[in-house]
Amino acid sequence: MNTFVARQPIFDRDMNVFGYELLFRSGFKNVFDGSDADQATSSVINNSFFTTGMPTMTGGKKAFINFTRDIILREYATLLPKDSAVIELLENIEPEPDIIDACRRLRDSGYTLALDDFVYDPKYEPLLELAHIVKVDFMISDLAERKKMADRFLPRGIKLLAEKVETLAEFEQAKEMGYSYFQGYFFSKPTIVTGTTIPESKIAKLSLLQEVSRMPFDFNRVESVVKRDVSFSYKLLKMVNSSAFGLRQEVRSIKQALVLLGEKNVRKWASLVTMACMGDDKPAELVLSSVIRGKFFENMAPLVGFGGREQDMFLLGLFSLIDAITDQPMTSILSEIPLVDDVKQVLLGSLPGRLSDTYDTLLAYEGADWDRFITLGNEIKLDESKVPPVYTEAIEWGHEIMAPVTG
Repeated sequence: MNTFVARQPIFDRDMNVFGYELLFRSGFKNVFDGSDADQATSSVINNSFFTTGMPTMTGGKKAFINFTRDIILREYATLLPKDSAVIELLENIEPEPDIIDACRRLRDSGYTLALDDFVYDPKYEPLLELAHIVKVDFMISDLAERKKMADRFLPRGIKLLAEKVETLAEFEQAKEMGYSYFQGYFFSKPTIVTGTTIPESKIAKLSLLQEVSRMPFDFNRVESVVKRDVSFSYKLLKMVNSSAFGLRQEVRSIKQALVLLGEKNVRKWASLVTMACMGDDKPAELVLSSVIRGKFFENMAPLVGFGGREQDMFLLGLFSLIDAITDQPMTSILSEIPLVDDVKQVLLGSLPGRLSDTYDTLLAYEGADWDRFITLGNEIKLDESKVPPVYTEAIEWGHEIMAPVTG
């Protein structure tokens, strides 16, 4: 059975990643029946923990996994490592005696329990006595309800997770109320969008991108730019000597590193390191998400009719969050970045067509908007079964590649 698995980061109060919720779907149908949900949960456990491995899917962070009633009762959770798995009980699970007993055994064994999309009702008190985390949906709750949840549960030692947090204001509001964890798209939207230009320090970083975009490619000119910036030199040597490139000999020369990487990989490295430098004041997850998206798009290129344009697809994904990273309008940023015209136009939302449709399709997969993914995938004649392994590979590559870039 094909299993789609996406993930969404969960942050702590300092905007560090605490874990990821693994979001799944069992197949190509637009709706689940009960057995599909059970099977999908079983598959995501198998694929994420036993086949792909948690270091790949979550980078060593906590994995929040939705559990249905039947999967709880079958005690599949005991197959998971208690230090990295968070057992998330779906909101439609009733507090039956068998469920309470199963959850008590999990808690006594050291597992972390979370209640998903929680709306208070006295009947849930037996589950609340066992829960470590309660998730509050900020999309459907008003300010008074969010505050009431904090007043009710925080004195009991239950941590609150604000989910579907869409703005920085909601994040700050939840922090002030005492919420511990935060989930949503607030981190991927610009905090402040102004009409000013990119700061000079960040424009200087773009000089590397501009140099590697020159045709014909000149290793001597690129070497000159890299040597003028200590951080670039350090990051280049650290990356080229990392396991990500698998070179057999230690490289100590800037020129040698560039030549060994080759023109294509130097362009990719320049994009990555520029993105990382421009995101120094942003959550690391934002840059990591950009890098994973870039690799995802690149590897999907031949599967969506863009074979031969892998580099353009990589940059399309990589720079899709650049407005959030720089807190500048996309129009201002793209005037400073050397991208081909159709990639720029898709990022600006002004170019309908196959590239734009492909962009929307892959974003739908990444965001676990499965219905939209299936609909758009059908329109571009995408074989959906090929997407999950490509996405998983991109996650693994992103975690591996970003350590030497940001270190």
